[in-house]
Amino acid sequence: MRFVGVIPARYASKRLPGKPLIEIGGKTLVQWVYLRGLQSARLDRVLVATDDERILRSVRSWDGNAVMTSDRHRSGTERVAEVAQGLEADVFINLQCDEPAVPPTTIDRVCACFDGDPGVQVATACVPIPDPEEALDPNVVKVVTDSEGRALYFSRAPIPYAREGEAPLYKHLGIYGYRRRLLLNLSRLRRSPLEEIEKLEQLRFLENRIPIQVATVDEDSVGIDTREDLERVRPFFENGSLFPNQKRANLAVEGES
Repeated sequence: MRFVGVIPARYASKRLPGKPLIEIGGKTLVQWVYLRGLQSARLDRVLVATDDERILRSVRSWDGNAVMTSDRHRSGTERVAEVAQGLEADVFINLQCDEPAVPPTTIDRVCACFDGDPGVQVATACVPIPDPEEALDPNVVKVVTDSEGRALYFSRAPIPYAREGEAPLYKHLGIYGYRRRLLLNLSRLRRSPLEEIEKLEQLRFLENRIPIQVATVDEDSVGIDTREDLERVRPFFENGSLFPNQKRANLAVEGES
């Protein structure tokens, strides 16, 4: 099975303009994500999909693989779908440009959801939430699953609600895997009511009865949406403490052209 990692990267972010090209710890955010993708044991290829020449030139300056896509896409998933139209692969992994610390093991776990199960069309990941304050943060998306790891619902609210005692809560991580045939038919799925209410694109799949397989992982990631997020995590990137099991000196782009 062939897996391709795609990093949708647009320049015109509303909350943090030019986000993919912001430098942190000596590298741009998009480069960090790219490097994490290269460290995955399952991805056969990693590329950046953008609609901005500045991002394209930047990626190619450090020998990364990048392609231009339409500037009319409303989401990263649509941008990945355009890549899928011109590239043969079984599964495309959507790596979020604002998740520069996504663990390679998480990428591999999402890929593994497709192994031996042709019924899995979409996959993602979650991690336990130990912090009560994080559970109440609407910017932290929560997910509940059934006994086989399929998503029942995603919400910005703390779900499930514990009427008595405590309930385990899980944070949804910003990584998705899609089979190619699903991406090619993505345009047929209209925006759904719950998607519009919660502002969560993944609810479109559930409302169209497309199950989402969720891999539970142990390592959290770091999302950067605002200037405050950036400054909060910058020290960890600069001193390498965000990657305790990784030698930062070995982080180099290799094998891509």
